[in-house]
Formats: sequence, structure tokens, C-alpha cells
Amino acid sequence: MTTETRAPQPGRPIVFRNGTVLTMDGAKRVLQDADVLIVGENIEAIGQSLEVPEGTEEIDASGGIVMPGMIDTHRHMWQTAMRGYGADWTLTQYFVWYYLEHGTAFRPEDIAAGNLLSAWDALDAGVTTSVDWSHGLSTLDHAEAALEALEGTGGRFVFAPGNIFAGPSEWTSNPDFKSFVERRNPRSDMLKFQLAFDVTGDPSFPEKGAFEVARELDLPVTTHAGVWGATNDDGVRLMHEHGFMTPGTVYVHAATLSRDSYQRIAATGGSVSLSTESEQSCGQGYPPSWVLRQHDIPMSLSIDTSVWFSSDLFVAMRTTLGADRSYEHMRAHEAGDTITHSALRAEHVVDWATRGGAAALSLDHAVGSLEVGKKADVVLVKNDHSPTSFPLLNPYGHVALQAGRGDVHTVLVNGRVVKHNHRLIGADLPGIRAKVESTVEHLRSTLGEEAWQKGMNPDVPETKILDNPYMYTDYRDASTHAKAADLPA
Repeated sequence: MTTETRAPQPGRPIVFRNGTVLTMDGAKRVLQDADVLIVGENIEAIGQSLEVPEGTEEIDASGGIVMPGMIDTHRHMWQTAMRGYGADWTLTQYFVWYYLEHGTAFRPEDIAAGNLLSAWDALDAGVTTSVDWSHGLSTLDHAEAALEALEGTGGRFVFAPGNIFAGPSEWTSNPDFKSFVERRNPRSDMLKFQLAFDVTGDPSFPEKGAFEVARELDLPVTTHAGVWGATNDDGVRLMHEHGFMTPGTVYVHAATLSRDSYQRIAATGGSVSLSTESEQSCGQGYPPSWVLRQHDIPMSLSIDTSVWFSSDLFVAMRTTLGADRSYEHMRAHEAGDTITHSALRAEHVVDWATRGGAAALSLDHAVGSLEVGKKADVVLVKNDHSPTSFPLLNPYGHVALQAGRGDVHTVLVNGRVVKHNHRLIGADLPGIRAKVESTVEHLRSTLGEEAWQKGMNPDVPETKILDNPYMYTDYRDASTHAKAADLPA
């Protein structure tokens, strides 16, 4: 049996013994005092008192929860080197800093530093699959650096390149970009590609060419939709009218859409990535899980960016539960009623953090649940040194509302141990810290100390209307400005 000081030896089978197993399979089986056996990259067996091959490394999971690795379907990983910098930002101030003023100050090595930090940050929190919504790639050198930073960490990734400094049809149609995708996309379960760009709703549909490139390269699209004032119903309608709403499309936020738009997403088989902590704070719109449930739209969870928010899906689960329940209570109280049974349960958000993410990324054949034959992306939530770890009565509730990244004991990705006994394995944290410090120093010196300090609450440029940050179109969504005409002077 492995000790508290020694990690399992690479290449040997591994068995988690006597844990509470959240399979997250179709039957939502919860197994008590059960074992999970991993041989090579795959889950070999699940059950009680399993017989295991000679030389199997044993991990004591008693008192803990064995669950699938969590899946983050939308994280701007390149911004992690600025962790917490924008704690008091509004969405407008985020746009000003990255889109309009300072985003181009990032060198390829700065993109890489953020990605490297974010990748290990995710693994530390039990997030085994991350979508790198990498929209700060002003050159292909930036794209290469972003991808290389991910590849050495041992995580499972979906790389979603984008460029907020140019029109989507412009950068996607570049022959060098197409060559990069064809050359660097292995189309494997460990690394997949999406294209990341937004649709402003401009009637001329300047993003059409980017969708055509996505179709040509056989890549799904991930897009911020339903963001107040920036991407709303007109964008969804244009996508639908031109036949670009497909089952693989992931709509991020989807917080301020009409019933018609939600029906279009549901009818075309799309899914929504909820970034509840972001939606609560930034102003995209009220976290929409309540209305997505009404339309039976599949959901997954995501972080968005740790330039603002926490970087683990434990927080995403509990904020989503809180926002959904708060909405239901408020609506009931407005009607003079009360809620006696919660519609959204802890089981649902744990599902969205695991199986829901896998389905959104077309990885559900491989990960998202603990089932024999699937890839061994496995997390053990156990902390014998914390009083928060017991009693373990409701495992879904424990994961969604009690546990945190500090309770993540062991993490496997594709059968490989990347964290054990609460410590990352193979992460050169001093080296990562040095890269991040270099990025911070570069940004501070490039902006100047006064601008750097002021950037934590940046002014809005007088020449820029407060919503659409994209410079390739002057289109504005009139619906978000018409409201002001109704207000008293």
C-alpha cells in the first residue's frame, strides 16, 4: 500500500480501496466501501474487495470520495499570470484592459506562463480536462507558445485558439493559421481543438467566414453568447439562419437571451457553459441555469478567468446551486409563495462538472464518469487532517458544498498520477513562479507603474461605447441602449 509520503510508482496498476465511489454513470450509482482498479490508461474494474494484479499500488480511499476528474469547458488560461488583478473590475473594465488597451502587450512567453500556471492550477483542484479559451493569440508564435505550455503538464486539454485583436474571418482564413491547426491538432482524447470567437450580431455577419473555416477544418466552435450588450439574440439568429448552429457548439454564459434563442440552442443540440461566479459579478446577465433547465439545454461548468475569480469547480458548483436556488426563492416570494423543494440538487451540479463537460466536448466516450473501459481520469477527495472531511453523509452535497481544492488528495489523468497526498507530482513550482514573475514585471514595466496601479480600476475611454469591444465592427446592440431612453432624465 502506498504511504503518506510516497507516490505510486509509474507504470504499475493502481487501486483505490474502500472509498465512496461517485460513478456519475447513466444510473448515477453511488457505491459504498468500493474499489476502483486502474490498469494502464483505463479503468479495469469497479466493485468491492477487488482482486488486483501483483504489484498493484494501493491507495486508501476510506473516508473519502472517488469521483471522475472534473471538466472545465471555458477558461482564459493565458490571463492566470494576473491572478486577482481584476478583483474589482466590471465587464467593461475587463474589455478595456485586454481588448482595447493592454492585451497586445503579452509576448508569447507571457501567454505560455499563464497557461502553464493555469494548467497545474487546474490539476491541483481535480480538474483533469480544461478548455483553453485562448483568445489573446495575436500571432502564431503566441499560439505555439500557448499550446507548448499545456502539452508538458500531463493534463487533458481542448485548445481553442482565438484573436480578439482582429476579425474572426480575418485570422481564421490566414493560410498559416490553417496550417498550424492541421499540423498541431492530433485529434486525440488527450488534446482536441475548437475555434473560439464571438458573434456581435452585426447584420452583415462578418463572422461568417470564420464559421466556414471551422467547417472546413472540422472543428466545433465555442462562443460567448448572451452577454449583455455584446453578444445577444441577433448573433444567435444569424448563426441559425446560416446553418452554423451545430450539436458541437458551446455557448458560453447564455445569460441574456430570448426564449427564441434558447429554443434554437435546444433544437440544434448545442450546450451552454455556465461561469456562474463570473455571471454574478461581471454583468453578463443573471446566471441562467434556471431557464436552461426549462428548455432542457445541456450544461457544463467553467471558471472563465482567475484574473477575477477562483479557479476550481468546487466554487463553480456551489455558486451555481446558490444562484439557481436564489432565483427560485425570489420569484416565489414575489408571488407571495415559498419554495418547499429545491429543483436544482447537488447531484445535478456534480454531474455538470463531470459528465456534462465531457458531453459538451464530445469526450463522453472516454471521460466524465467512472466506468469500466473508460480512461482513468480519477480524483480522490479525502483529507484526514481536516474536520471538514467528516461525517460523510451525502457525497454529492459534500463535493458540491463542503469540499475544496485542499481536500483533493490524489488526481489521475489517463492513468498517470499528477497529484498524490495533496501534492502535485512533476510540477516545477519555483520555475513556474519565476516565469509568472517575469510576465508581471514585463507588464508593469511596459505599462508603467502608474498605469499598472490604475489598471485595477481602469477608466473607460471616452470614444468607446460601453459594450461591444470588437474593433472589426462598429455594430452595437440597440436593445441594450434603448432602455436608457425610458429612464427619467
